[in-house]
Amino acid sequence: MAASPPLTLDALNQAVRESDPAGFVHLLDGIYEHSPWVAEQAWAQRPSAGFLSLDQLQHALVQAVRQAPGPTQRALLRAHPELAGKAAVAGTLTAESTDEQSRAGLQHCSPEEFATLQQLNRDYKARFGWPFILAVRGPRGQGLGRAEVIRTFTRRLQQTPAAEHAECLRQVHRIAEIRLNDRFGRRCVQGELILDWADALARHTEGGEAQDQPQDNGLDGRPPLTVTYLTPAHQACAADLQAWMRDCGFDEVGRDAVGNVVGRCHGSDPHAPWLLTGSHYDTVRNAGRHDGRLGIFVPMAAVRSLRAQGRRPRHGIELVAFAEEEGQRFAATFLGSSALVGDVDPAWLDLRDAHGVSLRQAMSDAGLPATMAAIAALKRDPARYLGFVEVHIEQGPLLEALDAPLGIVSSINGSLRWHGEATGLACHAGTTPMALRQDAAAAVAEVLLHVEQRALQDAGRPEGGSVGTVGVLQVPQGSVNVVPGRCEFTLDLRAPSDAQRDALARDVLAHIDAVAARRGVRFTLSQTLSAAAAPCDAALRQRWEDAVAALGLPVHHLASGAGHDAMKLHQVMPQAMLFVRGAHGGISHNPLESITRDDAQRACDAFLHVLHAL
Repeated sequence: MAASPPLTLDALNQAVRESDPAGFVHLLDGIYEHSPWVAEQAWAQRPSAGFLSLDQLQHALVQAVRQAPGPTQRALLRAHPELAGKAAVAGTLTAESTDEQSRAGLQHCSPEEFATLQQLNRDYKARFGWPFILAVRGPRGQGLGRAEVIRTFTRRLQQTPAAEHAECLRQVHRIAEIRLNDRFGRRCVQGELILDWADALARHTEGGEAQDQPQDNGLDGRPPLTVTYLTPAHQACAADLQAWMRDCGFDEVGRDAVGNVVGRCHGSDPHAPWLLTGSHYDTVRNAGRHDGRLGIFVPMAAVRSLRAQGRRPRHGIELVAFAEEEGQRFAATFLGSSALVGDVDPAWLDLRDAHGVSLRQAMSDAGLPATMAAIAALKRDPARYLGFVEVHIEQGPLLEALDAPLGIVSSINGSLRWHGEATGLACHAGTTPMALRQDAAAAVAEVLLHVEQRALQDAGRPEGGSVGTVGVLQVPQGSVNVVPGRCEFTLDLRAPSDAQRDALARDVLAHIDAVAARRGVRFTLSQTLSAAAAPCDAALRQRWEDAVAALGLPVHHLASGAGHDAMKLHQVMPQAMLFVRGAHGGISHNPLESITRDDAQRACDAFLHVLHAL
């Protein structure tokens, strides 16, 4: 039987124009499993002129579920079948569910896999009261493997009921998104390509190629991903990026004196200023594959799309894949973007990694000049640029909690960091009375709790809240029966504005002084970072807002708690960022970090809209 032709948005909007709710609901039958009420509620939110885009339609469907009362939402969850459950065995699944479970290979489970899934189904239903729901066609819409399904099932069984309820609703919406794509014949060509590049670049990891690494790190089965500055894996990434940029049609491609990969696509107007964009390709240890790299792939895909059409933007595009942002191998965070603003400290060249290799030597070994003269020559003239725009995975839970694919960054938080040490008196844990102790660890613990309490006082501020973290806490040569005489710790304070950040720091430092005096403990603090807050430029931010609105999506604003290369470029030119929703609660710096091909496509479409508008 020949496949039915794709449904068109015009056909759906015809039902809107003819005030035909029954026809509208019928056309969307099966998008939400056994739940026509979702389409009925979306009809109530329909624009009078019809839906602008499939994204706008999907948003209306999502909002219908979000606005439903709790019992109705739980009924929607219970309408879904178990994975490899009774309905699948009996052959009574809907056509959509049959296709989805088949693509994940659930109809061909081994006896051991089938038994595992049945036990997981029982345990899950007993814990939560509804079936486990997973978009088994995955981020690409093509199908997850059975092993990944079982790993995900096992991991989510440990979540709280509230967290799992929210996650199941997100999975319901992802299933609906994939079904809408099938129904309307929507393809995500650039989104697929972006995920292809992400997977291909993740082959390169320290300790050998990814296929040579252990295939299960206890999270989602992916091999560990670690790419730090100028290691062989890092240089392999740079080589791939250069090759891909050339394939995309960039006119000039090369690696600069700090290892940044730079691609330039000339504009149709040689006198127009350039648009600078990019992000970093180094990673933290045991990283995800989208942090930083998404902001390289989206402009690459946009340029490739334009060049395939024989078109050029009016303004030239300069894409910089920054070689270093994470500060993992050397304590030279933002090295790549610092070079573009003339802010590289000459002392960095003498920094050494854990193996005693200097930054200067690492550069030389990688074939870079390793001189300050060559690095200084990379400084850009801001007068030649419109500004800097960066696309980045959110690295947080806000967009996913809002069911929003894209978000506009209002400001990048300013941050202050210290390495600290408390020195008290090591003494016998059994014979020293509590009132006479100078316990260094207890003093730091008191500071830690104050940091948490003081940062919470800024919650609800219009510009955004503050955050404070004591991320490292250790007692050197500690012993179970010794009162700690020393305690080393780190302190990280962040806020949307420098004034708010500095007020937080003053209060925390004053509290440290008070704790020291009261407990007879001496604190020493060495500041390791001072990064100013970077409010996004209003005009460039408006361009992102227009791009998101043009897709038919609502515009959400949020501050960035993480630092980005845009912070450095902010020192010399306007900047604005677009955030892309991450999966699994927005987790990042973790192998679970993930985005869908659909959200990658939306990011590329938004970037192309900015180029067209320019």
